[in-house]
Amino acid sequence: MRGRPSPRTLLSWLVALTSLLVAAPAASQAGQILLATTTSTRDTGLLDSLLPVFERQTGYAVKVIAVGSGQALAMGRRGDADLVLSHAPEAERALMDSGYFVRRRLVMHNEFLLVGPVADPAGVRGLGDAVAALGRIAERSARFVSRGDQSGTHQRELLLWKRAGGLPPQPRGDWYIESGQGMGATLLLADEKHAYTLTDIGTYLAWRSKLELVPVVEGDGALYNVYHVLELNPKNAPRANLAAGRALADFFVAPETQARIGAFGKVQFGRSLFVPDAGTPDRW
Repeated sequence: MRGRPSPRTLLSWLVALTSLLVAAPAASQAGQILLATTTSTRDTGLLDSLLPVFERQTGYAVKVIAVGSGQALAMGRRGDADLVLSHAPEAERALMDSGYFVRRRLVMHNEFLLVGPVADPAGVRGLGDAVAALGRIAERSARFVSRGDQSGTHQRELLLWKRAGGLPPQPRGDWYIESGQGMGATLLLADEKHAYTLTDIGTYLAWRSKLELVPVVEGDGALYNVYHVLELNPKNAPRANLAAGRALADFFVAPETQARIGAFGKVQFGRSLFVPDAGTPDRW
């Protein structure tokens, strides 16, 4: 019959077990990518279509943090994400110039829509000019729901208000409502309030069956909505899994992925929700 292990043997086993327990989280973390992105890429279902393909091809697991583009860019700036997919071009360029990101690549675009109730109380349907439409909404104090969250959509809304003569006139009164939520929740709130709101067309189409809101202004060049993928600067992100982030960025702009982006939504909605742009001239 074998005797009990010696204290030295027990100690060596304990050291080995401790090493395994310490190493396990690191190994798990090395195989995970934290993607900070806008809610529209989640709410449309686009990432659910793309990321399983990437995970099967690479063995990485992608964790998606879907917030406004402002928050996603802030996560990248702090090094709290491995990659950022955003649609706030002005903010992106400023952070690139400040050295927080080392590479920014064009992925795709769609457009923003101004949507509102069928009754159209502000009389803006058919104007074809988003700035003029917002001005009329403010003049008539027609209800408007803003995301109010510094997302890419909110930043575009503020830019349009600025072009219309300033931020919504003070006092705003009850007509201007801030949701502080993502695009899907904001659309539902605008629908409930019989209000106007600015939305990306992809999220609107994905949620259209739940809404009575209709497009009132579309096709204006000021409503162009472009998405970029941004890779972090290692100097500012020592904890980030930058190699994995680069692999995911490469995946988003690869020809096969671009083809999937171009096809996404055609069967369900009769049109693509996003237009692939990788490799084309980037004026944004």
